[in-house]
Amino acid sequence: MKRLLLAALLPLAAQAATPWFEDVAEQSGLRFWHFNGMSGEFYFAENVGAGVALFDYDNDGDLDVYLVQGAMLGGKPLARALIPPPPGQPLTDRLFRNDLTVGKDGRPRLRFTDVTEQAGIRAPHYGMGVAAGDYDNDGDVDLYVTNFGPNQLWRNDGNGRFTEVTAPAGVGDPAWSVSAAWLDYDRDGDLDLFVGDYVAWDAAHNKACYAPTGERDYCSPSFFKPLPNHLFRNDGDGRFTDVSGPSGIGKAPGPTLGVIVADFNGDGWPDVYAANDAKANQLWINQKDGTFRDEALLAGVAVNMEGVPEASMGVDAGDFDGDGDEDLFMTHLLGETNTLYVNDGKGWFEDRTLATGLAAPSKGYTAFGTAWFDYDNDGWLDLFTANGEVRIVPIQAKAGDKYPLHQPNQLFHNEGKGRFREVTAQAGPVFALSEVSRGTAFGDIDNDGDTDLVVSNNNGWARLLLNQVGNRRHWLGLRLLERHGRDAYGARVALARKGRPVLWRRVRADGSYASANDPRILLGLGEATAYRHLTVYWPDGRVERFQGLAADRYHTLREGSGQPVKRK
Repeated sequence: MKRLLLAALLPLAAQAATPWFEDVAEQSGLRFWHFNGMSGEFYFAENVGAGVALFDYDNDGDLDVYLVQGAMLGGKPLARALIPPPPGQPLTDRLFRNDLTVGKDGRPRLRFTDVTEQAGIRAPHYGMGVAAGDYDNDGDVDLYVTNFGPNQLWRNDGNGRFTEVTAPAGVGDPAWSVSAAWLDYDRDGDLDLFVGDYVAWDAAHNKACYAPTGERDYCSPSFFKPLPNHLFRNDGDGRFTDVSGPSGIGKAPGPTLGVIVADFNGDGWPDVYAANDAKANQLWINQKDGTFRDEALLAGVAVNMEGVPEASMGVDAGDFDGDGDEDLFMTHLLGETNTLYVNDGKGWFEDRTLATGLAAPSKGYTAFGTAWFDYDNDGWLDLFTANGEVRIVPIQAKAGDKYPLHQPNQLFHNEGKGRFREVTAQAGPVFALSEVSRGTAFGDIDNDGDTDLVVSNNNGWARLLLNQVGNRRHWLGLRLLERHGRDAYGARVALARKGRPVLWRRVRADGSYASANDPRILLGLGEATAYRHLTVYWPDGRVERFQGLAADRYHTLREGSGQPVKRK
């Protein structure tokens, strides 16, 4: 009897010993070192980047990875770099193809191949971020890359190659851009482009800033003039028109670092939230006539509960409390705490950071990449923050650290009662690493039914955090395609369950920090596989119901293939 009991307990013990997340970047071939070009001049752009994209560029059903690279600044030679790149590391953006296979044991096998050159991508600029979306409705995901300098639009040609079409498309932006987002703001069936610009800085006019100790340090963004954002309307023929002025978007400059698109007031039209660094944030409410109005102050999301603007780097929107509306979470500077704004369903928000338990654990960190994601598939949205300082950490500098800005990342579990609990210590050895993390992309990289992460570290190795715990519970995976065949950005799904809150999720690739995420939806079902029905609210206003979708697998839902439902 004892032997039988021991045999039964051994698998449980092994499961408990398995890290929740495991870094498999090196062994899977995702070998990428981000280089920021620091030369001792404390150039402001050095520690801001960079982002990462998860997207299926070759339409083979798995997520590929695009990583944004830095360069030397101020015309300095590579020999001046204080931390040179590893030998053989190309100093350009890189595209890695996911050659996912399934072994005889049924387990996924990850293998990435660097296909940058054969894909035709030439991106030598000082990179910041990346946005992914099918702007020409041809079924292939395109990329918009933001830079310190000229941005680039890469059209996916559908044959494994990309063509740069920035100039003919009319979406060039020579300023310093960080985050961008694709959205159909006029609901005409094609994707428009929002570009978040930061501040007016250049190496030739670099300011000297100092820490309280009198030592040289990086400057605050308040030393520089904020730049206006841009909105480009898709004309449907491969070209865009800059409507920043007529739309109202370009009339209010703000040092934007994070961007997220969602319907915040529940009127069926996409709105834009711009997270501004040390300035009041902007909530651009869509007026349905091609214009936007900034309602951040009235809505309660311009500043924190004390009326003070914060650093505002990363941002995401999601229904963390299960009441059917989009709540906001954003990351901030050390000493400020991250911020959670709870939506009342009509676009009015309350700062509930303290009440949810997120204030104290975040106050000692500077955070960038973030997202609402259900890491354990229990049906409640959890939080991850990618941390790394922007000002010199004295104790690290005194210890001789070459890049004294590093911090460990954090993971927070949603307890389901409006409270979060930090579970970083239980998440695995990769969370014990102290690095300068920035952009983070979220998605199911191995297609096993849980959300994985790719973290881009400034002046460090990219990390692929493979989720080892989520698929222990049941799940339902969805890819929503609108009538043209592209991912239906902005579509919302409601999964009705007996005796439990409705699960609301949104199709989106934007958010986090300067990064692009898996547009597929993962619904955590917990211990059950049964549900009542699934309702899809398409971006053009159509509502459809789907039933009989089996759990623990992915389904592709096309607009027009469900049972029509009349809006109430």
